[in-house]
Amino acid sequence: MARRRSTGQDTFSQGRTAAFGALEAATRVPGRKLRCAVYTRKSSEEGLDMDFNSLDAQRESCEAYISSQKAEGWAFVSDRYDDGGFSGGTLERPALKRLLADVAARKIDVIVVYKIDRLSRSMLDFLNLVELFERHGVTFVSVTQSFNTKDAMGRMALNILVTFAQFERELIGERIRDKVAASRKRGKWMGGWTPLGYEVRDRKLIIHEQDAERVRAIFRRFVQLKSATLLARELVAAGATNRYGHVLDKGVLYKLLHNRVYIGEAVHKGTSYPGEHEPIIDRALWDQVHSILKVSPRTRAGRARAQTPALLRGLLFGPDCAAMSPTNARKKGGRLYRYYYSQTAMKRGGGADCPIRMVPAAEIERIVLGQIRHLIRTPEVIVQTWRAAKKLGHEVTEREVRSALAEFEELWDELFPAEQARLMELLVQRVDLYPDRLDIALKIEWLTSLHSELRQAANLQQAAE
Repeated sequence: MARRRSTGQDTFSQGRTAAFGALEAATRVPGRKLRCAVYTRKSSEEGLDMDFNSLDAQRESCEAYISSQKAEGWAFVSDRYDDGGFSGGTLERPALKRLLADVAARKIDVIVVYKIDRLSRSMLDFLNLVELFERHGVTFVSVTQSFNTKDAMGRMALNILVTFAQFERELIGERIRDKVAASRKRGKWMGGWTPLGYEVRDRKLIIHEQDAERVRAIFRRFVQLKSATLLARELVAAGATNRYGHVLDKGVLYKLLHNRVYIGEAVHKGTSYPGEHEPIIDRALWDQVHSILKVSPRTRAGRARAQTPALLRGLLFGPDCAAMSPTNARKKGGRLYRYYYSQTAMKRGGGADCPIRMVPAAEIERIVLGQIRHLIRTPEVIVQTWRAAKKLGHEVTEREVRSALAEFEELWDELFPAEQARLMELLVQRVDLYPDRLDIALKIEWLTSLHSELRQAANLQQAAE
């Protein structure tokens, strides 16, 4: 039996059957031009730099089909809708978005593709697209697949084709996921964002010694500071970035500190496997860092506050101008309570006649700190500070002074207890406590250097422990 040779005309004849009534539409309106858009897609970017690539081949077939329908009024639109390197499992494709925008603007009458799966490999997405096309009176044509949606059999054939396209996409996805999982279990690097401290050669992670030392320094510094917030501020102030130019802020820093690649492991879906690459961080340093991270920031702050030196030591005075000294008592259950006790009451053996004999330390410190935060934001204090700075020869503007004072509130909670006590002593002249009020005298001259003092406190290594 003689075999009939397939020709391009066969493809065109199939495509004629595939048109969603476009020829009938042209017949109903004699002389009407049907504006035809060609949509092409390729999942990977491989080969797109060639002179004649897959997108060009798809477009050539579609344009040949449109040319064959010239007598029916089919004409090209000037825009190109090509998506190279985009999966058919999603509608998040730039050229497709432009195409749908033009459909909504009624600039297109016919959409021509090489195969259905070039438009979409998702059953749900495809049906939504078809519904959108029908709503705007747009015909959809596949030049290599024969179907006609004017009857139930044709619609069933279309749905079957789309179902198999989605099935193929899911199979490909499963194969890729299985391959990635098997490779990760063998400790292989499977691509993605290259961690700071490494570079990729021959699809393997190789230590970049200069960057690796930066990573080690970050881990060691975190052990010293015990605060990701303070460390992130240091790194941002120094302009530190990862290999992709992302600033090492708190979010990026946490990811770096939790990246098990640095101890020579490969992680897949939460499970770690021995990696092929060399570790940057030794296990002892990793365990130190993560013993700190296991404690919540709020708990760490609570522990720090429990060891806080008395913030108002030497600064708090009672109504009789007698100093109030810090003391503590451990009550039932072993809980420690801190107080400020009047020196007058101590000397008088209890001082029943003292207006204020004793106050809870945590409460009075909170009230004083709240008042300080309020005072340094007031226009009067800002202006006084600015004037004092000018007298000292500092070339600063009132806005710069305001910004420097605003940093007090931002940085205070992140300072270690010893630094908080030191700054309180530098900032406050004295605090006078009365039964009905609280008077705070600030050292205005010191406020002029508040910004630099706060930065220095945040950067201290050993004094903070």
